[in-house]
Amino acid sequence: MGTHQQKHELRINGVTLYISSLEKPLWPKQQLFKADYLQYLTTVAPYMLPFLKNRPLTSIRYPHGTEGERFFQKNCPDYAPDFIQTALYDNKRYIVCNTLQTLLWLGNQLVLEMHIPFHTSSSCHPSEIVIDLDPPDAAHFSLAVEAALLIYEVCQKLQLSAFVKTSGNKGMQVYIPLPEQTFTFDDTRLFTTFLAHYLLSKQPTFFTIERLKKNRGNKCYIDYIQHAYGKTIIAPYSTRGNEEGLVATPLYWNELTSSLKPTNFPLASITERLKNKGDPFATFLEAKKQQPFAPVLAWLQNEGHGLSL
Repeated sequence: MGTHQQKHELRINGVTLYISSLEKPLWPKQQLFKADYLQYLTTVAPYMLPFLKNRPLTSIRYPHGTEGERFFQKNCPDYAPDFIQTALYDNKRYIVCNTLQTLLWLGNQLVLEMHIPFHTSSSCHPSEIVIDLDPPDAAHFSLAVEAALLIYEVCQKLQLSAFVKTSGNKGMQVYIPLPEQTFTFDDTRLFTTFLAHYLLSKQPTFFTIERLKKNRGNKCYIDYIQHAYGKTIIAPYSTRGNEEGLVATPLYWNELTSSLKPTNFPLASITERLKNKGDPFATFLEAKKQQPFAPVLAWLQNEGHGLSL
């Protein structure tokens, strides 16, 4: 039997996990192998699992690494071991990744991207607001930085806690945590619509809310439509299937400068980054409980969009 078929047995939290093909190249240009990826998942698990908890998971698998074909997986496969938790949602049996053993099992299945909805599997209420900032290409990443900083400025004026991460591709996402089971997607749509139009009014030459790519030119798309029930976003600390092996990386607001590049955050740099800088999303769950979104919502409902900041 070749070394690629060799299985290794791991005991995690009383569960036996079999992993294989540790030498398989996943990001060949970065010289990153399956062993590197599983080690990475082990390191980031404490920071990543709180965002995966009780969320129906949409996986993107790369059975032959990032240079091969990929496919989406929503339904939990029949061969999944008993310890894999699932949730019935949208008539599909989704995997719910609440534990390290599930995360490593997914890694062994070559799930390189983990996408999650904005709500838990048992709720139709948003757990956070996320605004997706999508520049035309990585060369225009500074437009996403500019948009994120404008949103941050608005949130500060409204006394809302806000967090930011790279998408792991060419854009960024701003997160506004919410208390659980409190607001509806219709409520949050009022705010995301307001934010998008506010950015457009401030910088119409930089930003657009045009949904058709061909009509956006070189502007950054402020995607407020994406924040809706059942839609998904890349999870914090998930890797991406691009050749650079980039990670959807939480940032501190003071890191947002004109020189910031998405390529600053490849998989190989994240462990050291966490050790040296800590986790920018560390206070996220606490901020959920204290987020004063209700007065902002009342303001929007009473005033419409004629708001001055």
